[in-house]
Amino acid sequence: MRELSQWEFDIYALSLPQGHGFGDKAPTAAWLTDDGNTCGIVTIYGDSGPFGYLVMRRRVDAVWVTTAEANGFPTLREARLAVEPLMIEGKEPEPMRPGITARRPLFDLQGREPGEVFRLLSLPSHVPAAWALNQLYLALPKPDRNWVSDCQTVNFHTRIWEAQLLASFREQGLLVTQPYESPDFHITNRLGGEAWVEAVTANPAVAYNHVNAPHGAVPTEREEVFFGAAALRFAKTLGNKLDRAYDKLPHVTGKPFMIAIADFQAPSSMIWSREGLIGYLYGEGAQVAMVDGRAQAVAMPATHLLGPSGFPAGLFADDRHAELSAVIFSNACSIAKLYRVPISGGGAPKGLRYTRIGNFFDRTPGALTGIPFCLDITSDEYRGLWPHGYEPWTAEMEVFHNPFARHAVPFELLPEATHWYEENGERLCSTVYETSILWSRTLIQDEDQRPPRVEDFLSSGDVKQ
Repeated sequence: MRELSQWEFDIYALSLPQGHGFGDKAPTAAWLTDDGNTCGIVTIYGDSGPFGYLVMRRRVDAVWVTTAEANGFPTLREARLAVEPLMIEGKEPEPMRPGITARRPLFDLQGREPGEVFRLLSLPSHVPAAWALNQLYLALPKPDRNWVSDCQTVNFHTRIWEAQLLASFREQGLLVTQPYESPDFHITNRLGGEAWVEAVTANPAVAYNHVNAPHGAVPTEREEVFFGAAALRFAKTLGNKLDRAYDKLPHVTGKPFMIAIADFQAPSSMIWSREGLIGYLYGEGAQVAMVDGRAQAVAMPATHLLGPSGFPAGLFADDRHAELSAVIFSNACSIAKLYRVPISGGGAPKGLRYTRIGNFFDRTPGALTGIPFCLDITSDEYRGLWPHGYEPWTAEMEVFHNPFARHAVPFELLPEATHWYEENGERLCSTVYETSILWSRTLIQDEDQRPPRVEDFLSSGDVKQ
């Protein structure tokens, strides 16, 4: 057996019902058998013990299941000696229990013609993404019966959004279950907080090929950025979900309800469409104006979105939709996210360079633009951006709170997300990470190529998001 590095263990641990939520018993060492079927974890209570162990084994369908657990060992050595006999090489995987449906293999096409985006996972450069996506799929409590076929074909992005949400929730130590067909997730924490979450993607009115699609035009007028086509697409997508009245389902009634949305409405739209979501939710944008001789950001309110539809702006401007507690958003639902997490941890393929370029959020009071960056994702500088020592799944998760919510979502439920909320009429931001990324792209190169610069990246035809 071999000792697991932190990043690899952390991905396997996402299969536990509460993910990284070990409570007072923190993992202090972990091992994997050479056949990959058994994982042994030693935990420590407090700073000095006692120690315990947890053993996970692969089921015949490759899903991790917990098979042994014990506590009360006075030393790490004794806990390890107790777990070693359970780390058996070559033992058959665990059998399926009665009433449990076997998970279908993610990469078994069963005669289907895969979509071009799914095909990308077979590229040598994307092997870490394929591996990570498979681990997250196997970690889902109860994926719906069409999950694999959807992921392989026309609904790839919807399914990877669900997978990334699961990773973000369990990375924050939440108990994640899927007890009903809708909404998609029920999340709870050790403090008793809970919420229901429905996942959705903003899709194009006319389908396009996502693979190396030319970048769409970026709006230049501030009104269009906040209240134009992107805002309207978000409005229609969220409206369709609200029309289903999830809050009236017996298991949801009286509890916080959130919609988690990711954007695929146009090629590369996720690098600029975030402002459209903000404009629609709060009925307010921002523009630069001269105030007392200085350029400053000033509010730009709107009651309706642009265009002939006259769609109302400001979903959270009053109590019309108090049933929606908050909207979760990420501008990083992509294959690039799937490979950046394991690669930044230490799982980089040989001979390739992965560079992330974009803008950091500038927290300087009055700042009007982001801070450009260009970093190799295997570099110490990149890994040092986060306390994990590698890129976390939750890094880009933002929660936009409805100030009129009937059932508010406590910040403690999603402690590592960025929260936007109102207090005394002012919109404020709370985050545990010093670094927030407004937008980014990721470039894959051969290692012997010249490292890119920001200006190279923005004009490169080799960009993969």
